[in-house]
Amino acid sequence: MSLYHRIAELQGDRPWGAVLDAGTGRNSMRWVLSLKTDRWTAVTGAASMARTTETEIGARRRDVDRLVVGNWLDPTLLAGERYDTVLADYLLGAIEGFAPYWQDQLFARLYDLVAPGGRLYVVGLEPYVPQHPDALDAAGSLVTRIGRLRDACLLLAGDRPYREYPADWTLRQIERAGFRVLHAEQVPIRFGTRFVDGQLDMCGRVLERVADRQLAAALHAHAEALRMEAHLRIAEDGGLRTGHDYVIAAEVI
Repeated sequence: MSLYHRIAELQGDRPWGAVLDAGTGRNSMRWVLSLKTDRWTAVTGAASMARTTETEIGARRRDVDRLVVGNWLDPTLLAGERYDTVLADYLLGAIEGFAPYWQDQLFARLYDLVAPGGRLYVVGLEPYVPQHPDALDAAGSLVTRIGRLRDACLLLAGDRPYREYPADWTLRQIERAGFRVLHAEQVPIRFGTRFVDGQLDMCGRVLERVADRQLAAALHAHAEALRMEAHLRIAEDGGLRTGHDYVIAAEVI
């Protein structure tokens, strides 16, 4: 069962109403488009992601629907608007690239956008990069090493890696913002080749911007060795079973 299906179960028979996809992308937009909504607004901080999302939307946008490029640091972004359902799908981790050190303000910012009696759904990823690979099983070690290499490549290229926060931190911030938490659960992850290739392909792209070409070549070679190791492990075990996503449902009282 996907995380979106779990959210749909938590929603039950409640109408979706006006929906805000607060950190949109192709996957979340595809799901929002499948719902019976009155209208939707999708926000991204990156023009490149907006173009990708536009491709997913195609001709399915109604006159009342909007795709917005903006930064949640901007107090005028969606000022005065209200939504019955707000989705923050991996938004917490992604904000580091657009509003670093501001994550503790996110849920207070979203609180003002949820209509009375409305719902907030948060999807997040338990941090895995800070873990020590030697203390993990083979799958956990591989995923952590891939994450560490990805972040190292991003930093060397002058970018900011995502910064994930654990569920207990997220729950504290949601409650501090004034929401009432209705449900929270962890969902085990099984990483496949799409994850591995996506992370390591990202390394290849950003390494083009690293001035030290000898270092870039060494990191690229390391990435390809990790890719081979991960693909072999996935073929043997059917995936890399390690770590957890989490889903939180909260409401405005």
